[in-house]
Amino acid sequence: MKGWIIAVCFFFLAGLAIPVSAAAADKNGYITIHDVEITLVGDQANINVNYTLDEPTRVIVLLLGKQDLKTRLLTVLNYEDADIKTVELNRAELVVDDASYAYGRGVYWFPEHNFNGIIPKLRIITPQVSREFETADSVPNGIGYFAD
Repeated sequence: MKGWIIAVCFFFLAGLAIPVSAAAADKNGYITIHDVEITLVGDQANINVNYTLDEPTRVIVLLLGKQDLKTRLLTVLNYEDADIKTVELNRAELVVDDASYAYGRGVYWFPEHNFNGIIPKLRIITPQVSREFETADSVPNGIGYFAD
């Protein structure tokens, strides 16, 4: 009897894993990113990401942990060296040190950056200005700003 219950549980988990492996061919995999907000403070970038996960993946993340989700977010955002502050099932907060070049006297340059996917709504906030992009695959041309 116990063997039958274990077999049923195994097939159930295997059925959940099949859609996840099929989604891996998609550029963002099981993550659908809705918007990204990058706030530039000095040479640091604070990144807030809002997204949804495919439903079978939500169950697997709850059961097995968030490590693959973290790795996938870093890959899509193309900030492999980011420090992940929080990861939830619908949002994440990351910090990237040395994201901008410091030219002295409070002058900074946030360089052009390419993402590994499409960001439907991208907002970049500096102490002076906020720029918004739609269906962005990069931050074109970079952005200069002054520290507060």
